[in-house]
Amino acid sequence: MGDDAAITFEGVSKAFGPKAIYAGLDLRVRRGEVLTILGSSGSGKSVMLKMMLGLIGADSGRVLVAGDDLATLDEVGLRQVHRKVGMLFQNSALFDSMNVFDNVSYALVERGGYEEAALRERVRQVLEMVGLPGTETMMPNELSGGMKKRVALARAVAEVPDILLYDEPTTGLDPMNVRRISELILRLRDELHVTSVVITHDLASAFFVSDRMAMLADRRITEIADTPRFRESARPEVQEFLGAMQVVSFGQERAP
Repeated sequence: MGDDAAITFEGVSKAFGPKAIYAGLDLRVRRGEVLTILGSSGSGKSVMLKMMLGLIGADSGRVLVAGDDLATLDEVGLRQVHRKVGMLFQNSALFDSMNVFDNVSYALVERGGYEEAALRERVRQVLEMVGLPGTETMMPNELSGGMKKRVALARAVAEVPDILLYDEPTTGLDPMNVRRISELILRLRDELHVTSVVITHDLASAFFVSDRMAMLADRRITEIADTPRFRESARPEVQEFLGAMQVVSFGQERAP
């Protein structure tokens, strides 16, 4: 794997019983980029994220993350990879019985090595980063949907991951919170050089944040290109998908 690759799928095949999900899938995610993966429901987008986390293995081929072939790692090795990879789940996945501070600090406490003052300072920093200063004592049931997403993002970046995986990060949010989350994805790329892989049906946000976009169809990546070129792709599955989603402009797309 070249030095510029954060994640690589090499000839990956995967099936669940008689249902083939991938057949010879290849993908290369460059370090420091925002790559959005599009595809119809049931095409295997969420399975791909789980494979990047090592939660599901390939039937054949290889998945490499941060230079490691996940299939060769034991439990200790996988934990080390997980420290480099953060995940923003579609439903935020906050612990309902914990306040914001405990949710955000959970992974840091599990890892250990933080004194109380340093722990509180790190939580304060990441909550400020996502625009939620002073919310440490709030409970999840006191948060709006957009606030929950941002708390979950704060938790994901608390350990300063090299890679962040986003599963439908803007689903169910109002336009202002869509904009906030989208701008946070770019801020993490620009300030912390985080590599981001985004799964979404929100094309307006995808066009705004993505350096490149990929199409998952027919059990493989059929198109991958810089965002402007992807929009103009002549591949029928890309144009059919974009047309079906009835793209609405996300204001002015980000300048190159």
